[in-house]
Amino acid sequence: MAATDIIARLGGWAGYELVRAFEEQRGRQRWCVMELTPIVKRRGRCSECAAIGAIHDSETRRVRDLPVFEVPVELVLPRLRVLCPNCGPKVEHLDWLEPYSRVTVRLALSVARMCKVMTLTHVARFYGLAWDTVKQIDCRHLERELGPIDLTGVTVIGMDEFAIQKGHRYATVIVEPSRKRVLWVGRGRGREEVRPFFELLGAEGCRRIEAVAMDMNAGFIEEVRARCPKAQIVFDLFHVLAKYGREVIDRVRVDEANRLRGDRAARHLVKGARWLLLRNRENVTRPEDQVRLKELLAANKALMTVYVLKDDLKALWRYRHIGYARVFWQGWRRRALSSRIPALRTFVARLTPYIAGILAHCRWPLGTNLIEGINNTIKVIKRMAYGFRDDRYFFLRIRAAFPGNP
Repeated sequence: MAATDIIARLGGWAGYELVRAFEEQRGRQRWCVMELTPIVKRRGRCSECAAIGAIHDSETRRVRDLPVFEVPVELVLPRLRVLCPNCGPKVEHLDWLEPYSRVTVRLALSVARMCKVMTLTHVARFYGLAWDTVKQIDCRHLERELGPIDLTGVTVIGMDEFAIQKGHRYATVIVEPSRKRVLWVGRGRGREEVRPFFELLGAEGCRRIEAVAMDMNAGFIEEVRARCPKAQIVFDLFHVLAKYGREVIDRVRVDEANRLRGDRAARHLVKGARWLLLRNRENVTRPEDQVRLKELLAANKALMTVYVLKDDLKALWRYRHIGYARVFWQGWRRRALSSRIPALRTFVARLTPYIAGILAHCRWPLGTNLIEGINNTIKVIKRMAYGFRDDRYFFLRIRAAFPGNP
């Protein structure tokens, strides 16, 4: 069997037949050029409405196909137009080539598969395609694969922001925790920026929302209260402790370091202990760090007080009965206020208005830990691509990374 016969049988160019195949040298690159011709026919299918119509005219096109033995393949074929009774002259529908596309369907699928594990630059270099072409192929593939966002049956959501660019520029990600599915991603972290999600959810969908896990973002809180009247707002442990670390432990540590200016050794010990104090006690595993932490807390009463109260505050999220949790909070609050540490008293005053959302954890044991994990994956996606210039494409990549459990 001749080589051209094998290629013709394996090519799969429905509606066309191979006339000849030859090698062509273009600079330093060898190319395999295949000339196709339409199988004799009088009628074709419209690419818009699928109606049958007579052949109107044709135009020669050059189309890329999958490489053979690492040699790039170019198809040269007359692209037919059909005189559709509904739409007028339209390009003929072909299963293996999209209208106006310069790459075959199978090459586009191969490019999209490679984009899942490689950067656009590397994929473009591998196939010898333009960077913009590869991005457009992958973007179209993701849009078809993901389809419109399905929000039916969503009753619990989680919201968080992540840094998208330098200069305090953020985006918001909304997930369905039960299915580990990204529902929506949008630029910004204010009330107006997250509003499109709730408009997409619709009035009926908003009424279905029972609980929303979030940090203490005022814009998130106001929009959820305005749009989802039945939703219970749940504040998670991670963000409350992070706030405690910034506003209490850091502030007390700096104040104590300033107070000990006359004692260089003690000041150096306090000043360099930031991460040791912020870390959970169970994560301090090195013997030298354990000894250092013990000596630091034993020598400084203020640091000992805020450190112990931090560990006690974590216990609030272990309660599953709201009455017991409220009693625990009242006791913790009294101890914090009686410490007479200004930073701690300020923190209590700021946290008290949010206590209803913290106690809601008893009924809805939710957290943004899943979203924090998703945010870490987003950082990896962004780092692999050396950043994204197109928000729509970037957000599609995020949705594709978390399609959800079935």
